[in-house]
Amino acid sequence: MEATVNPDAVRQAVRDLLLAVGEDPDRPELAETPRRVAESFAELLSGSEVDASTLLQPLPGEGIADGEAVVVSRLSFRSMCEHHLLPFRGTAHIVYAPSDHVAGFGSFARVLDVLAARLQVQERLTGQLADAVESSLDARGVVVVVEASHGCLSDRGAQQTDARAITMASRGLYRDAARCGEALRLIPMHGSEPPVGRRITDAAGAPSSAVEPLAGTARRSPSSRDPRIRVRATRR
Repeated sequence: MEATVNPDAVRQAVRDLLLAVGEDPDRPELAETPRRVAESFAELLSGSEVDASTLLQPLPGEGIADGEAVVVSRLSFRSMCEHHLLPFRGTAHIVYAPSDHVAGFGSFARVLDVLAARLQVQERLTGQLADAVESSLDARGVVVVVEASHGCLSDRGAQQTDARAITMASRGLYRDAARCGEALRLIPMHGSEPPVGRRITDAAGAPSSAVEPLAGTARRSPSSRDPRIRVRATRR
């Protein structure tokens, strides 16, 4: 586990930085800046002190892991790019095929928060989230898609204010291209709304009496192993 943020060292470093850019760290407007920055870094990097694998605890209950897939989407996060120490923020989408265990929907948000609250790059964050779900729940398959805007791309250099980066990590059975494609069709991406009110088909392809939930709900799929039965679970 990485070391805890040293607030005294951060305050001194910020003071030195202000001097290096030609500022007077003792002028009234900047007098409290080193302390504020130290407090900010302690918050932004607080995930360095937490083991994310302990946050996904399997839920008890018979039959709750019988579904084909569980999808939790639009989990928001913010993180700190380790290359430029500028923020990046966006959303993560998780699809997993449960084995014997599922976890509460809120626990996925907590794992994401911990993994994001450290010096990161988006590619690593995506893989770490997939690994945490796979290992903690012994999932048969996991797909994680992360889409984010980056300060290092929008606020400096190329200054592409509308640019977004999208990364994906797959584990287990979702390494198969066909199965991964099925999982990806359950994920609402940036700028698109998922279909609502679409009927779920049964194993024979006939309409079921159930209707897919509206966006913003969270629900597990029916008790079936047929991959054509799809249910979306989303979280705004």
